[in-house]
Amino acid sequence: MSCYYNEHAQEFLAGTVNLDMQMHYEPFLKLVPEGGVILDAGCGSGRDSLAFKKLGYYVVAMDACAEMCQFAGEYIGQSVYYCRFQDMDFKLNFDGIWASASLLHVPSEELPAVLRRCAYHLKPNGVLYASFKYGDFEGERNGRYFLDLKEERAEGFFIEAGFKIEEMHVSNDIRPERTNEKWLNILARKI
Repeated sequence: MSCYYNEHAQEFLAGTVNLDMQMHYEPFLKLVPEGGVILDAGCGSGRDSLAFKKLGYYVVAMDACAEMCQFAGEYIGQSVYYCRFQDMDFKLNFDGIWASASLLHVPSEELPAVLRRCAYHLKPNGVLYASFKYGDFEGERNGRYFLDLKEERAEGFFIEAGFKIEEMHVSNDIRPERTNEKWLNILARKI
């Protein structure tokens, strides 16, 4: 699979590996049992996987780009599954799925099936965190496919897939050069 991140790995890693995501971790981790099992779906650099491991969670990491899998595996000290959301087929169920800035690369016509696949891999009452660029755009931008969402459309996708929205809010991008960009953050529980 050709992947933008394979060709721009160093640039992406440099811009994301040291970002402080604590404000997004806290609401998610409040809904995940202590020491629970988390899938970092679209783990990129492995930043979030490593943070969760350090907090005592059992982490499984996956990414759809080989370069990211290699870097993340070395960074977090464990194997990273090379897999797309559409192909997820894990033998265990998760207390939480963390999909930070990753589901936004799934086309809208595939998102309902992908969200159902996420729900399938969650334990009863498991929680999914996802973030999307805030807006109505869908298509290629800067060499990557993006699905931007606003609250109403996002809620429809998640409810259709068997989730209850626990929290949804808009935040600013935490990268200093992108503070004008907005993100839609979603915490949803499997019902």
